[in-house]
Amino acid sequence: MRTRPLKVALLGCGVVGSEVARIMTTHADDLAARIGAPVELAGVAVRRPSKVREGIDAGLVTTDATALVKRGDIDVVVEVIGGIEPARSLITAAFEHGASVVSANKALLAQDGAALHAAAGEHGKDLYYEAAVAGAIPLIRPLRESLAGDKVNRVLGIVNGTTNFILDKMDSTGAGYQEALDEATALGYAEADPTADVEGFDAAAKAAILAGIAFHTRVRLDDVYREGMTEVTAADFRSAKEMGCTIKLLAICERSEDGASVTARVHPAMIPLTHPLASVRGAYNAVFVESDAAGQLMFYGPGAGGSPTASAVLGDLVAVCRNRLNGATGPGESAYADLTVSPMGEVVTRYHISLDVADKPGVLAQVATVFAEHGVSIDTVRQQGKDGEASLVVVTHRASDASLTGTVEALRKLDTVRGVASIMRVEGE
Repeated sequence: MRTRPLKVALLGCGVVGSEVARIMTTHADDLAARIGAPVELAGVAVRRPSKVREGIDAGLVTTDATALVKRGDIDVVVEVIGGIEPARSLITAAFEHGASVVSANKALLAQDGAALHAAAGEHGKDLYYEAAVAGAIPLIRPLRESLAGDKVNRVLGIVNGTTNFILDKMDSTGAGYQEALDEATALGYAEADPTADVEGFDAAAKAAILAGIAFHTRVRLDDVYREGMTEVTAADFRSAKEMGCTIKLLAICERSEDGASVTARVHPAMIPLTHPLASVRGAYNAVFVESDAAGQLMFYGPGAGGSPTASAVLGDLVAVCRNRLNGATGPGESAYADLTVSPMGEVVTRYHISLDVADKPGVLAQVATVFAEHGVSIDTVRQQGKDGEASLVVVTHRASDASLTGTVEALRKLDTVRGVASIMRVEGE
């Protein structure tokens, strides 16, 4: 074993960073044996140096992250500060000054992954980011290494634990959205400002990363259709149960039937109770992968939190350090396919539409005519009426999102349609 330690700079020492530092210290001997050399925490960049950080030598703490990554003797920079800047500049500087990088920064990778990969390649360094998607679940490495010889056609997943906890609570207890969100906040699953989670921004960044790796095509955050889950109601869950379904916020990345294009989207969807993702409860994550040769694969586990995310970071750290010792680098960006990223309007799926209508003769015929005029075939219709008011639930066969959008716009113009209560896609069938 080499005796000179590999030096690691840690950017950020919050929930994840502090756990990374703890594991590096308590598992030092095991890590050294697995890597073939000891690893040494050479510096920790933080915003508040006066805060007591148990187990971390105060002499390692600095507020000058730029100076730390530019030292020249750093072998690996671990970036867990998040956000776009200063993370982007620090990672770039790390490459320029001889360090490889392990990151958990999904937002930055979804926005600027191509440029970061290019910088890593230019300087002959590694960029690893298993922790950016689905916490402790091994997913990035299986997609870009284990399935490198296969053709992935679809990635369908629950990649945000906060939203899954909320929707699971609504499903199991009949609670409304706000009540379930309040419980998630009280238990620490939801941030004080849950917007990034409940509006799908977090999941969209992860979808961009997954799509890029799965389809060997550059997919940026702006390419991902995003729809939050704040409008999901208890009534939607009741309708889902009548169909033998539940509701999940899904990240869906799929290749077109002709193989020439891909789509990436995040939105609430009904999925059958028979689908493996339907049984994912609480704050857990799961990703379902469909490929030509391997068939259907499911990856499941805790998708967030200090320890799970640190586990993924340390796995990358071991791999990068091994590469460093061997004078090699791991796989970089694979975007050779350069497939077209299609807009949401071209996505084809089934839909569940709930309408508030006047309870009088001829309404159903009017509604059915609108669907027919826009080329959307109806599978089932359920109507309930009382005192001049009625609800009409229509479930369609597969149709394009553009056709469904046109249908809904036309329905809203009918005098007999009081309102469109909800629109939910039906997936996983």
